[in-house]
Order: sequence, then C-alpha cells, then structure tokens
Amino acid sequence: MYKLLAIDLDGTLLNSYGEISNENINALEKAKEKGVKIVLASGRVVKSVETLANELDLDDNIICGNGAVIYNRKNKEIIFNKFISKSKILQIINICEENSIYYNVYTSNTIIGKSLNYNLLFYNYENAKKTEENKTRINIVQDIYKYVQESEQDNYLKINIADSNKIIFDNIIKRLKNIKDVDVLDVGHMSKKFIEHGNQVIPVEYYYTEVTSSNVDKWSAIQYLIDQYGIDKSEVIAIGDNINDITMIENAGMGVIMGNGAPYIKQKSDMVVSNNNENGVAEAIEKLILCE
Repeated sequence: MYKLLAIDLDGTLLNSYGEISNENINALEKAKEKGVKIVLASGRVVKSVETLANELDLDDNIICGNGAVIYNRKNKEIIFNKFISKSKILQIINICEENSIYYNVYTSNTIIGKSLNYNLLFYNYENAKKTEENKTRINIVQDIYKYVQESEQDNYLKINIADSNKIIFDNIIKRLKNIKDVDVLDVGHMSKKFIEHGNQVIPVEYYYTEVTSSNVDKWSAIQYLIDQYGIDKSEVIAIGDNINDITMIENAGMGVIMGNGAPYIKQKSDMVVSNNNENGVAEAIEKLILCE
C-alpha cells in the first residue's frame, strides 16, 4: 500500500489556467480518507504552495523552491532548507544584466522582479482571483542587484530566468553552467500557460531555467520527510511533468509523468497518465490508490 503521494503543481495538479479541477479535488479527498499523506512539491514560493495546501487540507509539510525548503504549515516554520547564497544570487544577476535577459529572484515568500512578464505575468493573473492574504507576493523594483545587495535577507530559493528567443536563452544557459556550487535546471521545452482576458485566451510561452544551490531537488526533500514519517521509498508515489520532477519520479516507488510531459521525461517514469487539462492526477490516484 502506498503511504505518501508527492504532487507537483504547475503542469501537474494545476491546469493551464492555474486551476485545480473538481475531479482532482475529489480524488485527493478520497486518497486522504484512505490514510495517504499528500505532500505538494513545487518550485513556487512558500505562500503560493501554502495557499493551495490550506484549501485542500493536505499534509502540514509542503516542499517549495524545487526542494530548497520544507515548510511546516502547522508550526509556521521552515524545517529544512538549502538556500542559495546571496553572493551567488548577485553573481547570476550580473550575468543576466550583462546579457539583457529577463529574470526574477525567489525568496521563501516573495518574488523580486523588474516587470510583470513571463512567469510573473501568470502569477499576477492568479493573484487577481485570490484574496489579499493568499496572493503570491511580487515585489517590482528597478535595480534588483542593489535591492538584493542592501537587503538583510538570506532566504533565497532560486533565480528564474526566461526568454522567448531560444538562441538568446541557450547562450545564457552556457554561461550559467560555468558557475560553481549551483544547479542549473536544463529544461528542454517551452513553458505554455494561458490567461483569460475577457473573451480572449492569451498564451504565455517562454523558455526558462531555474538556478538553485547545488544538490537541491525534490527527492532530497521527500527523503527527509519519509525518514521523519518512517515511510519506505517503495511506499511513495510521485507525480510530475517537468525536469525538476525527475529525481522524485526516479526514486519514488511509483513515478508518474503527466501526458503533457516531454518525451525525454516520460522515459524516466513507471506510468504515464493524461495531461494536466484532462485530470491526470485523478487518473493516477484512481489506478494506484483507490483501486486497492
């Protein structure tokens, strides 16, 4: 019997509009009734993940920043972290500024950027549908380097870097990979999301990467939790869609990839389910948990 279900958010539990379907909600509720711990494992900041975990009444612990942080909602504290140093953040900002490429900096609870573009444009769209206390905090500043340099914060999760031009994007990836003691997420496909504006559906498409401290990944965070819970990895299901989900897909007892995942990601899984707009998470839960 599976005892823990780790689920990614974007491209997995959330559809292309950033919503959770009723089918997925109902399946999660039934899995909880069978005693399965459900842990959200996302690249998002704490508040963004916490809001969804609260709404769904899931496990107290949530994994954020691709595994950089585990946050306990009950005690309101970070119980595990692998923050990236301020010096590395500033080094990466310099490279982005020199190459005039879009980027934003994630702290545990805030995203710092210069403008609402790419991922921040979508988060801002999500915020319009949320109450004030549940919004993802976005801080728009003119000079990010100066802001970070002068800040007393040291809780940096990652830097997100994006561009719609693949040639420009591939060039920046090469430079980032020369930096020591960081991990550069090697995403091989575009992010594709949608924003509804009146009667229009506007696509938000871009190439992106995420830079974290070295050895940050979702499985390391899951391993920390299952050690605390006394759960064996063979009793874990992990569901995701992207390269930042690979470690948990490969190490879990059952690794599930969404139908919208790229072919090179699907090859790493034990099971492929329907895409994130067709209730793939509910399908996995039905087949692996509710059928027992």
